[in-house]
Amino acid sequence: MMKNILLIYTGGTIGMQKDPVEKSLKAVDFSKLTSSIPELQNSEIQVHHTSIKQVIDSSNMNKKYWIEIAEIIERNYSEMDGFVVLHGSDTMAYSASALSFMLEGLQKAVIFTGSQIPIGARRTDAKENLITSIEIAASGKIKEVCVYFEDKLLRGNRTVKVNSEQFEAFNSPNFPTLADVGINIKYNKRNFYKSEKESLKVYTKLSEDIAVLKLFPGISEKVVSAILNSANNIIIETFGAGNATNRKWFLKLLENAIEAGKCIVNCSQCLAGEVTQGKYETSSELHKIGIISANDMTTETAITKLMFLDGLCDTTEEKKSLFIKPLRGEISN
Repeated sequence: MMKNILLIYTGGTIGMQKDPVEKSLKAVDFSKLTSSIPELQNSEIQVHHTSIKQVIDSSNMNKKYWIEIAEIIERNYSEMDGFVVLHGSDTMAYSASALSFMLEGLQKAVIFTGSQIPIGARRTDAKENLITSIEIAASGKIKEVCVYFEDKLLRGNRTVKVNSEQFEAFNSPNFPTLADVGINIKYNKRNFYKSEKESLKVYTKLSEDIAVLKLFPGISEKVVSAILNSANNIIIETFGAGNATNRKWFLKLLENAIEAGKCIVNCSQCLAGEVTQGKYETSSELHKIGIISANDMTTETAITKLMFLDGLCDTTEEKKSLFIKPLRGEISN
């Protein structure tokens, strides 16, 4: 039976070519991208393609484009067997995380992929990433939002970009791979996410009322105060297992912010491991005043989950309650 896969082109290195005058990389026409890969002509898989209205460098990614991608998937959901989103690698982990929350009850694969070298270059990694993503999407085995890059299929909301120079650009520090690709594709079925809901529901109300406070030794009261006052949802990137300075002014600023109704999340600066508030004295006070632990979520996921929940929830308490629960496999039980 013929499988129908929709490619959604958003921009990124995979579809770039060098401008002969300015010598910078610019997006090519989507039709040129697909014509560069004759391997897409397959008797078992019919590849369709579309693109967002304005293809972009992924550094310009924002909620407007996430909503556009989600709506493209929603419009084509019944006709397609799977989706492959071509995306720049710089913000791919954010986009894959955001779409995982926006697409509830997903029963088909949505795979984000891209490349480190443009598709027209001789040594490009684009063809393998794209061809394998299409094959995985057509397999019917995956029913969640993923990132495929350099022989690894990763859960989208567990993924971080770790390298800007090597083909192995992405890692999933706190969750194992969904598939490993060599001569054969080895699916790790025990790691698959299965939604309790079986019909697709698309959420498009996202909040941008988010700020990130990255702690460093010697951070000033002026800086902390400015960031806490800049948004109603704050992610604090703390040290190690969720530790922060226990200076009185710091804790008082946090306490005042929480009393004012702000939602503050504790997320570790470490790639691997989890936040364990109370393990050390320097994190026990955070727990006492009502800071929420991100557990083993990535910063990318914590940000996009807060964007999603702030658009969804009517109260701060509801938002806090849902944040600590696994909604799409983004946090360990």
